Amino acid sequence: MDRKKELKLQYKETPIKAGVYQIKNNQNGKLFIGSTRNFKTLNGLKFSLEAGTAAPTNKALQKDWSHYGANAFSIDILETLKKKDDPYFNEKEALQELENKWLEQLQPYEGRGYNKNK
Repeated sequence: MDRKKELKLQYKETPIKAGVYQIKNNQNGKLFIGSTRNFKTLNGLKFSLEAGTAAPTNKALQKDWSHYGANAFSIDILETLKKKDDPYFNEKEALQELENKWLEQLQPYEGRGYNKNK
């Protein structure tokens, strides 16, 4: 099997993990807390920020990303969602609860971050 096919197979076999992440501006300490049902999508988010197309979702974060540059930011996974084999387990709700826990803990609002206070 050639290397390209091997990598594709490895990618497809990698389990999909959901959870909460943070984007931290290391210049001013501001945070953005978000959640995703697939951590692989963080590459797409980073690409959107670098391309300047993330502005509709978070103008302040996009503005600082464009101003400070990608090297001023770090993207870290805060917690991975523990999925249950229960047929009534609602991944979307559990993920929202996990995100709310981190929002409550870190308070990334106004001068401290990029999230909108609900």
